[in-house]
Amino acid sequence: MERLSSLDGVFLAVEDRFNQMNIGTVAIFDGPLPSFDEVGGFLAGRIALVPRCRQRVREPAGVVGRAVWIDDVRFDLSEHVHGLSLADRDWGDLDGLVAELLASPLDRSRPLWEVWVVDGLDGDRWAIVAKVHHCMVDGIAGSDLLGAILAQQPEADSAVPDRWVPSPEPSALAFAWFSVRTALGSLAAHVRGAAEVLGHPGRSWNRARNVLVAAKRLWYRQHHDPTSLTGKIGTRRRWTRIAVPFGDVGAIRAALGGTVNDVVVAAVSSGFRDLLVERGESVEDRTITAMVPVSLRVLTERGQAGNRVANVHALLPMGHTDPRSMLRATHEHLENLKSSHEIEATGLLLRIGDYVPRMLADRVARAVLHRQRNVETVITNVPGPRSPLFLGSHRMIEGYPVAPIGGRVRISVAIWSYCDHLYIGITGDRDTAPDIERLGQGITRGFAGLLEAARSG
Repeated sequence: MERLSSLDGVFLAVEDRFNQMNIGTVAIFDGPLPSFDEVGGFLAGRIALVPRCRQRVREPAGVVGRAVWIDDVRFDLSEHVHGLSLADRDWGDLDGLVAELLASPLDRSRPLWEVWVVDGLDGDRWAIVAKVHHCMVDGIAGSDLLGAILAQQPEADSAVPDRWVPSPEPSALAFAWFSVRTALGSLAAHVRGAAEVLGHPGRSWNRARNVLVAAKRLWYRQHHDPTSLTGKIGTRRRWTRIAVPFGDVGAIRAALGGTVNDVVVAAVSSGFRDLLVERGESVEDRTITAMVPVSLRVLTERGQAGNRVANVHALLPMGHTDPRSMLRATHEHLENLKSSHEIEATGLLLRIGDYVPRMLADRVARAVLHRQRNVETVITNVPGPRSPLFLGSHRMIEGYPVAPIGGRVRISVAIWSYCDHLYIGITGDRDTAPDIERLGQGITRGFAGLLEAARSG
């Protein structure tokens, strides 16, 4: 048994029929579609590299203790790998299919992931759509998982040794004793932490003050008129995608300065500006608040499952029409956030399950998701491999990320770099954000405007 972290538990706690906490990848391959048995055999030969894929969640029976990962003694790969064709139903296209698949709940009695092999794409291509519950992975871990399952060389046989034998289902008594032992271990760690605080009162007071100031800035932002980006959401989703050459981002950085993330956020800000203008909403002197996950994963934790993130709230400037000024304002703001202590403040909130009983922590998480009025969108940017990945002899030519929406946030934007492109997936509520394709076009124009400014000197 292995306890879910308090943050992993948050993604389970906030999930309901309106808020499906699934993340995913849409991997597109070229060449003839392999047989379903070939794909299944490849995945079977690689699954030993990701032990979490054969584990399921077991919930605690009482108010004390967290959910744990246990081996699924009935694991059957065929329950997780499916084949379908775009011609079978009226999805319209791959984007419509992805929106439907990612909005459906995963079965919590089994390992929390599914894969669909999709044919019927144009241009002699086919796709794999992978869905994973957010309690299993964050963006970095999801990218690492994909890099483990797929191979780095076009090999006919890339299977790895697999001697997995599932541990027996733990009894209620064993589960209870495990919960008690881990709770006592956590208590001991908190006692040591309290001793450290008391031993250095000045340093501890300064840190607490900085975190409180950051928390106030995060959650008590001065009132502003709401935009159409927030409000109630339904159960259905829309999804769309765009791709941007990575060389364009490098040219923009070389000429105008900033980081890759600065360029990406500036282009996304331009896209949201265009979207609001097309919706007839004012953008003068306005900012929108984007929750931006920040990885806390150290190098030794790469390849491990679970969530190691905190968040900052980036204020995206909507009033800039000049690409240079948009990038400059974005860079300055994101630089200021690095010293704002927001990461520490959100980290404490996301780990509240470390300090209070699970049921109380779950209630706090749900209340924050549904009642917060600050966050208007989510932007997540995850670096991926710069070398191609293969399923057998089939090369992955494109890879688009899929991020969830939840609470009052109607649109999220996920970015993943792979080989020589940035791949961007946009998720929206089907009923209240029917125009996310316009946002994609606006982001594309944002990158184009930055590139034109870079080339003009």
